[in-house]
Amino acid sequence: MEIFETISQRRSIRLFKKEDIDESLILKIIQAGVWAPSAGNLQSWELILVKNPQSRQKLSEAAYMRDFIAKAPVVMVPCVNQRVSGAIYGNRGVELYSIQDVSCAVENMLLMAHALGIGTCWVGAFDEQEVRDLLKTPSYVRPVALVPMGYPDEKPYPPPRRDVDDFLHFEKY
Repeated sequence: MEIFETISQRRSIRLFKKEDIDESLILKIIQAGVWAPSAGNLQSWELILVKNPQSRQKLSEAAYMRDFIAKAPVVMVPCVNQRVSGAIYGNRGVELYSIQDVSCAVENMLLMAHALGIGTCWVGAFDEQEVRDLLKTPSYVRPVALVPMGYPDEKPYPPPRRDVDDFLHFEKY
């Protein structure tokens, strides 16, 4: 799949088939995240895979009852390891660089999943403490998204996009 095609055709999927995803494909998706850029090449992120149906249901509840999360065969929970970026970059590393690092990794994983025919949805709205408690993350590991994954059982239309002229500035705002 050509890269611009992959980028422009990826959609948020909220309806999944009940079919499991082969472990080799999940690993390929994760490997795409590994190759994302990161501040100082620290790769300051962690990833928790959730397959257990009861745990997926609890993640769905923590995400304010977004039922599609529980119905996906796998939920990735990308997290930042604040100690890693913080040790080198201080507060800016904790508050900004670590978030940038994990965001780059997640986008790579979303694109790889799409290229492999697997649907995903980046969910940022959830009760962080509930997710931390469920996944037993240490205090310095912060979940930043829930990413349900599965074979799509829908084909959403492309959402509207802004024209480049609406946001592009040259030299200054």
